[in-house]
Amino acid sequence: MLHRSTTWVGITAREIARAVRRGDTSATEVVADHLDSIRAYDRIVGAFRQVRAGEAIAEAEIVDDQPELRNLPLAGVPIAVKENIAVTGLPTWNGSAAARGPVAEHDHEVVRRLRGAGAVVVGVTKMPELGIWGVTDDADGVTRNPWRTDRTPGGSSGGSAAAVAAGLVPIAHGNDGLGSIRIPAACCGLVGLKPGRGVVPAGIGANDWHGLAENGILATTVGDASLGFSVIAGRTPEALQTPGKLRIAVSSRSPATGVFPDAGARKGLSDAVRLLLGLGHDAVRADPTYPPALAAKVLATWFAGAAGDAAELDVSRLQPRTRRHVALGEQALRRGLVKPADRDEWRERCRNWFLAGGHDVLVTPALATAPPRAVRWSERSWSANMLVNTRYAPYSAPWNFAGFPAIVIPVGVRADGLPAAVQFVGPPGSELLLLALAGQVEQAAPWRRHAPGWPRVAARR
Repeated sequence: MLHRSTTWVGITAREIARAVRRGDTSATEVVADHLDSIRAYDRIVGAFRQVRAGEAIAEAEIVDDQPELRNLPLAGVPIAVKENIAVTGLPTWNGSAAARGPVAEHDHEVVRRLRGAGAVVVGVTKMPELGIWGVTDDADGVTRNPWRTDRTPGGSSGGSAAAVAAGLVPIAHGNDGLGSIRIPAACCGLVGLKPGRGVVPAGIGANDWHGLAENGILATTVGDASLGFSVIAGRTPEALQTPGKLRIAVSSRSPATGVFPDAGARKGLSDAVRLLLGLGHDAVRADPTYPPALAAKVLATWFAGAAGDAAELDVSRLQPRTRRHVALGEQALRRGLVKPADRDEWRERCRNWFLAGGHDVLVTPALATAPPRAVRWSERSWSANMLVNTRYAPYSAPWNFAGFPAIVIPVGVRADGLPAAVQFVGPPGSELLLLALAGQVEQAAPWRRHAPGWPRVAARR
């Protein structure tokens, strides 16, 4: 039991919920601790678009008064929500004032489920405009990586990742259209789970980027990621079972032509494979077959997703890089380049690849290089943004196109002091297997839960 003088900042979501259910603390105290920390330190990382200080305390008091408190899996857990899904009483910002939607009258279904489990939404987190990019900044400022504030926390769920890595919240919501959970998780040394297609309610933007985008969770531990996933998937939380001996395909091949993993990415993959072998699994080198046409199909769908999200906006107010992206999307739609059949064909090809090779899981690097610098990418050209995003984060997009689940976990620290990470991918329905395998790795080689020097504890007022 923690005494009153001890902060709850930096404690896992599981531990917080357990303490609130037992009566060792209150949701109100836990939320107040985290709001103090956000108030004192978010100016450094710039994770939050809007903090719900008074509203969050009022909602925490309601949680404390719940007669069924003992049945709430996230009782009193402060959580951040990415700013592109509806939170009652707030605008849906979508990454900039120019893309902002009206004040929401109802919660998105994922937010409703989180609150129904006892979580308290302390604020909404920043993302790049329309969620297009793997870097997070806008006219209001640059969101920074708590591991190194000169580097980006990634995107598009960059604010959520920065908030969790700094200990400002124990767990956060994100969503992932081409890697937007997994890329920030890798940048910030977190666990980031993208569920498979249809497992969690989507409802992101105009059309979920034609089925590419899924809601998921960022956390510091596999246990917290599993708990959060269970809640947003509408499942009863359960303990992860230790997986049996798995056949794991290992691939460092980049899906992007001419892009190669650097020494830090290769070492992270090698370290992960050694851990997996030590855990008794089989590992075999096996590269998925990325057809030459796949990149063009993914790009066309990416462009078209942005065009759909911008359809009701004044495009002239958007950032120049976004306007170019939207224009390309409109062209792709006019030319009939976005076809559900292409996604279905790739999904079946991936399923057959897993089956033919007898592979249970694929492991790849999470990133090809270290995260880019934290600068105002929103003021740079479309081509500059495309180049930096493709060079550093090519590994995630094919699995959105296939609709397969994937998870990123930390595997140590690179020579430059930033986290190393790998991605596990599995066939449809393998979310719990991926979480269980990630949990095995975490137990065998625990990682630093927060960025060095974080969380910083604000003095109580």
